[in-house]
Amino acid sequence: MANVVIVDYGIGNLLSVKRAVEACGEDATISADAHLIRRAERIILPGVGAFPTAMESLRTSGLIEVLGSVAQSGIPMLGICLGMQLFLQESEEHAKTKGLGFIPGQVKRIPSYTTDGLTLNIPHIGWSNLSATHGADLVYNFSSTNSCAGAVYFVHSFMATPNDPCATLAHVVYGGNLVPAIISEGNITGFQFHPEKSGSVGLEILLKWLQYER
Repeated sequence: MANVVIVDYGIGNLLSVKRAVEACGEDATISADAHLIRRAERIILPGVGAFPTAMESLRTSGLIEVLGSVAQSGIPMLGICLGMQLFLQESEEHAKTKGLGFIPGQVKRIPSYTTDGLTLNIPHIGWSNLSATHGADLVYNFSSTNSCAGAVYFVHSFMATPNDPCATLAHVVYGGNLVPAIISEGNITGFQFHPEKSGSVGLEILLKWLQYER
């Protein structure tokens, strides 16, 4: 079993994520302890709410430097929802705010119009089907039709947009707009959706990440 640590910085569905990891057959510890985080074999950074608030919480918890050293060490790290967005360099939510900078790119607001020019409801809430790009078939065993068998659950108004298109492994189509749903670069991976709220499909994708050897 992997030593999985879920980072506690006062934001996120910590217990739900812990239960999801345990449902995948792994042990998980919720902790803000720098020593435990640095010794982990896999790290999960959940998150809900606003980007600036989350970065301030990480700062006051003394975890920005800890996560930076872990990212450089090569330990697999997963961000969920807002946690994924924190991995990028900057967000435009409320005011331009510097992120952790693990993946080059920006967090931008989801377009408020469909590609046909109609008003689009923001936030994006509900179930959407994933569409895989170049790398996700290998990692997550998506089908040969380039889509995941089932839908996953989203709640977000902003989207993470890596500078490198190859860093986006899967996206969803919302009002005709392509919204990144899984991003990955090196040992850093992000899920915009909530695997812990996405039933068997979400658990299957989470399990792939827990088992994947880079």
